[in-house]
Parts: sequence; C-alpha cells; structure tokens
Amino acid sequence: MFVTDIRKEFYEVVVNQVRNSSFFVLFYQYFVLINCGANVDLLETLQPEEDSVFFICDTHRPVDVVNVYNDTQIKLLIKQDDDLGVPSYDDIFRDDEEDEEAGDDSGNESDGSAEPSGKRRRYDEDALERRIERQRARREWEARRSAALVMFELAWVMSKDTKDMLWWSVIGVTDQWVHDKIPHMKYVTDIATLQRHVSRHNHRNEDEENSLSIDCMRITFEYDLRLVLYQHWSLYESICNSCYTSCSFKLWSINGQKKLQEFLADMGLPLKQVRQKFNSMDMTIKENLREVIEESANKFSMKDIRVQTFAVHFGFKNRFLASDVVHAAAALLENVEKDETPTDNFIKALDCLSRSNLEWLHLGIALAKKKLKAIQQTVASCICTNLILSQGPFLYCHLLEGTPDVKLFSKPLALTLLCKYLLKAFVCSTRNKRCKILPLIMAAPLDVEKGTVIVLGIPPESETSDKKKWVSNSNSNHFYFQVSLLKMEDRGKFLDALIALLS
Repeated sequence: MFVTDIRKEFYEVVVNQVRNSSFFVLFYQYFVLINCGANVDLLETLQPEEDSVFFICDTHRPVDVVNVYNDTQIKLLIKQDDDLGVPSYDDIFRDDEEDEEAGDDSGNESDGSAEPSGKRRRYDEDALERRIERQRARREWEARRSAALVMFELAWVMSKDTKDMLWWSVIGVTDQWVHDKIPHMKYVTDIATLQRHVSRHNHRNEDEENSLSIDCMRITFEYDLRLVLYQHWSLYESICNSCYTSCSFKLWSINGQKKLQEFLADMGLPLKQVRQKFNSMDMTIKENLREVIEESANKFSMKDIRVQTFAVHFGFKNRFLASDVVHAAAALLENVEKDETPTDNFIKALDCLSRSNLEWLHLGIALAKKKLKAIQQTVASCICTNLILSQGPFLYCHLLEGTPDVKLFSKPLALTLLCKYLLKAFVCSTRNKRCKILPLIMAAPLDVEKGTVIVLGIPPESETSDKKKWVSNSNSNHFYFQVSLLKMEDRGKFLDALIALLS
C-alpha cells in the first residue's frame, strides 16, 4: 500500500520481474504510470535506461517542470486545455557554464518548448520558489480531471471506447468526489461531460438486438439521494451512517436522535418499513420515496439531499449507483479482516468492477457497510469524549491503540473518510466559528510492533480558506500525498514543525 522508495520498491521490482521471466529476455521499454509520477523528477528518481519511455496519466498537481520539458522519455497524458501553470523554460533552467552576470541574457538562446538537452541545466531555485508562492496564492494544488476519464476520452478519440470503459470512468470521477479529492463544482462539470457520452452510447445501442438481453448493460443519469448504499441497506441504517444526514441531525447527541425520529415521522413512513432492507420495502413506498425524502429534508435544512450521479443496470435484477461501486472497491482494496496481501486485495477490487464478477461487488458492499458503521461509531466517540484538540493553525485528533476498529483506519482511504466525517461533525457541533477555516490532522496506529503511525491531513470545511496548504507543505514519499508515515516518538516533533510551518 505504501511506497517509501519509488525506485527500489516499484521500478526495480518491475525490472527484476521482467528480467527473471522466461518470456522476456530484455527489460520493458514502455511504462504507464497511473495517478503517480507527474509531480516528481521521474528520471532523476528512477534513473532508468536511456531508451525507456514513461507515459504518465496523473491527476496530482503541480507537475514537475522536468517532466514537462522532457519530450523524449516522459510523455504526459494531459488535455491541451489543462493549464499546468508551468513557467517558460528559461525562467527555470540556466546553464552551469554561465555565471550570474550573464544569466539574464541566456533566455534568447533557448526555445520555450525545447527539451532540456545539450549543455547541462540546473534549477533556478529562486524562480521556482517564486512560482510556488504564486501557485499557493491561486490555490492550483488541487487534483484535476480523473485519470479514468482521461483514459476513456483517449479511447473515444481513437474510436475504441466501450460502455464498460464509460462506466469505469464514471466510477473514477465519483471516487474523486466521495473521497473529497475535487470540489463539488468540478464534480458537476465532469458529470456533465460524462452525461453526453452516456447519451451517445445509449442512442447508439437503441436498435441493437441485445438491448433487452438479460446480460445487457444500461447506464442512466439520475438525481439520487445522498444516502450511502441505501439500496443495499435499510433506509434507517443508511441515514444513520451517511455523513451528510448524520451531521445535519447531529446523531451522536440525544437531540439528534430525537430530530431523526421527527424526520421519519414527517415523511409518514412506518418504522417497520424504514428499518427493513430496501429491497423488501413496499413498492408503493419506493415509487415516490425520493420525492418524499426530499420534501421532508428541505424542512430540516437539508437542501442538498439529492445529487447528480449515474446508475448501472445489469440485466433486469442488478442495479448499482456509482457511489455504491466506489465504496465496495475501496472496502475490498483496504480489507483488513483476512491476512491477505495488498496484491490479493487489489485483484479483488479490480474484479468487482467487472459485471461478470458481481459476487465480489456484493462482498465489497458488505465490507463497506461494516466500515461505514465503524466510522460513524468512531466519530461519535471522538465528539463525545472531546478527542479533537486545537493546535493553533489546525485541529488535531489521535486515535489511541485499543480503539475499536482502529486497524481499519490504518488504511488511507478509510482514514480519509473518517477525517472528512469527523471534521464536518465537529464543525456542526462546536460554537467556535474559527474551526470552519482550520484543517484537520489525524493520526492512527499503523504498525504497533514497528511503532509507526499514519498521519493524514484534510482541508478545512470553509470554501474561503487555503484548502491545499497542508498538501503542498507535506513531505510525503508515496502515492497518497496528504499522508505521512512517522515513528511514534517523532509525532511530537512533526506536530511542532507543522505548527511552525502553518503559522
């Protein structure tokens, strides 16, 4: 899951596997990096063979300037209208042979789009630092278009796109929204792009013979409820374990529980129907359930109870929302119930995306339910026991050893959901308005025997704050750039340094 040395633990492993294979005598020449590699100097880090070529499809920003200006071994899969915010070549690099007095005249000797070849070049560190400060001021550190959407549009341009690939791109965009990697408006924009592709595919397949087959696949655009996994759960449990409704009602308090009962009463739904599985509810109730919930939600100040999303139908029986698949795949990927390798979990998560392996998807949904319950219980415990502390420029919470389900939160995606849920709940429960503009730093035990902890930071709830300051200042050595791994004894030093850095 964690890669602390990308050369030793990734590149050399791949090269050695190929060299030891009976099918390949030489090493691979072409490498495809998905959601990693763009914001590090890849050639300096990996030191590959001169004829190795890297194709990078990475949503993380900023892109390393060496990768931008190297057009022989580094190929960035980025849309032309994606503004990288990279300064010109002469503003970043200068010749080693030139002295400082002649440095200002070197700009006329190089073309702005030329590859950094010929004489040895080095960074102009002052120019880079100025560029970083400007990027922070404009908040350009956020993730961009989903890699899944980029790959789908690449296939579309080549006339190789399929409905399965379209569904996978929907899942990729939804994953960014579920795990708070993009702002809501970016999600809405990408959904609009996907909606056009969905309409095109549905229109193209209208007259095909298999359009009514039991094995057919149909994608639909919908305004559905922000209730997690509610079609595979009971409505009551979904409301209790969804971040949006739980924080709106403050379900960790007695008053919150009373407000929930009032909400259910306002909808006029029998408790027996609400507490049983969604599939077992009366058809007359399910027919207009969304409208009933939306009408009552507006009375309780939950005006965003519905959200734009997509659903997929496999035949006539199986129906899944994109967020259902995201939660299922993440639960399988970070499964801690069995002592299985990360590779095994990755293969299972990959299998659940195929319509021919629905048993893995259902297993992932079951694991996701357990994870969401654990998150809700942990949030309630942290709020009620005042575990969230103000450290000046940020909020801090540390999960202690022995906390129920603490092993689950040693994984980045689970800890991200917990952090997002906990920060929203804390902002809703506190009277201190300043907390809305503070990020949350959370630490959880990673390996008790090795004495390591995982530390994750998420941006503030407020839209006006510098949401990417934590990410841009973090010194992370793996693919989750908002995550750091520390020794237990170094946690205090890390927090002190972070306070000094963010103050």
